[in-house]
Amino acid sequence: MDSYEQGRGRLLTSARPLPDFEVVGSQGPWLHCAGDTWIFDGSSGLLCANVGQSSRKVRARVEQQFFQYSFGGAAVVRPHVQMELVNRLCHVVGRPDDSVALTTCGTLGVEVAVGLARNITRVRNGKQRGDILTSTLSYHGNSALTLALAGNHARRPRPEDAFGLGPAFPAPYPPTHAHETRDCDASCADEIATAIDNRGAENVAAVLIEPVNGSTGGAFVPPDGYLQRVSEICRQRDVLVLHDEVLTGMYRTGTPLASQHWEGCEPDMVILSKGLGAGYTSVGAVLVSPRIAPWLRHEDADPLPAMGTIATHPLMAAACLGVLDELETIHVTTFTARGERLGAALKDLRGVGPVTDVRGLGFLYGVEVAPGQLWPVMKAAEERGVLFYPFTGAGEPRSEGLVVAPPLISTDDDIGFLIAAVSDALASAG
Repeated sequence: MDSYEQGRGRLLTSARPLPDFEVVGSQGPWLHCAGDTWIFDGSSGLLCANVGQSSRKVRARVEQQFFQYSFGGAAVVRPHVQMELVNRLCHVVGRPDDSVALTTCGTLGVEVAVGLARNITRVRNGKQRGDILTSTLSYHGNSALTLALAGNHARRPRPEDAFGLGPAFPAPYPPTHAHETRDCDASCADEIATAIDNRGAENVAAVLIEPVNGSTGGAFVPPDGYLQRVSEICRQRDVLVLHDEVLTGMYRTGTPLASQHWEGCEPDMVILSKGLGAGYTSVGAVLVSPRIAPWLRHEDADPLPAMGTIATHPLMAAACLGVLDELETIHVTTFTARGERLGAALKDLRGVGPVTDVRGLGFLYGVEVAPGQLWPVMKAAEERGVLFYPFTGAGEPRSEGLVVAPPLISTDDDIGFLIAAVSDALASAG
């Protein structure tokens, strides 16, 4: 066993049953591997490298900040760069008047959002408990608390380690909420009303949902009217709505926020992370609507959360500004057309080889395959020059498939290459 393999065994992280790559360079959505081969990043790394790699705009921002100062606590050094990030971010996602809490990552963003929601409902509504309700097909982070709250079957802690927490209502998708005579529709949101009423609205601070499912179920899209109905149910009960857009935010689904595909479902808080740091830095941001943010400064409110030592420090904020610079160069009409082309081509693969379903929108799709076919398909795709991220999610037998989510800066030629490679890989696996 060579020294790399010996050292790899000491790295305590999940692994996959395929060889990893020796990467020696990168350019945009492409990875340059040892042996002078190139592989296309078909899932934007871990669903985060939205603007590709080796961005000159990100580098320019980081270098500029590096030679000014690299660290300064926001409570000590005037946080000019963080404030610039907050202002630009809120305008980019169409929530210009929001207040923002900056954190180190998406997981902590969810935890901060939970704390803020509890604080607000305690002061505003006099709630003594602050339950957070989630769905049976959800993932909200990698901490002990967020894993216990959510419905990712593969990663949930053992029952005795889950603090008595767990998902409270079925997601409106077939693996967890099948109907004998119809598909899921907006009325599936009534399960949330039942869950709140069973707990007692006075005990529930918020409902936390992914407006479009991420990598747990594989890019499930909610029925039309569902998110609007969720908002109505929660408003009627003085319960906040929190949208986890860690994966779907920053144009991943074709709009700045995934919820913007539908009217009438603007949440009280939005959690962002992956697409904002774009793989260049770890970051999290919790956007709080102006309707509820003033309660956080009420005389009876708990102290605001500290940003943490490394939470979006100046270099991290500068990298995020570089990501926003890159996003501003994307021509929306061209980008939208590429997403539609990708989606149409993938949906044409239903029934090809092991493919059982394709769903998604924008630059986020799940290609579900028959049980036992995931890794053969992944291997076939890599042999054809495309790397994908797997999903293993729900139902019995457990669903599995590819998350197809290329970088947003992919060209027409890139998309064509991806479509050809995945089509050939799936046909060969069949």
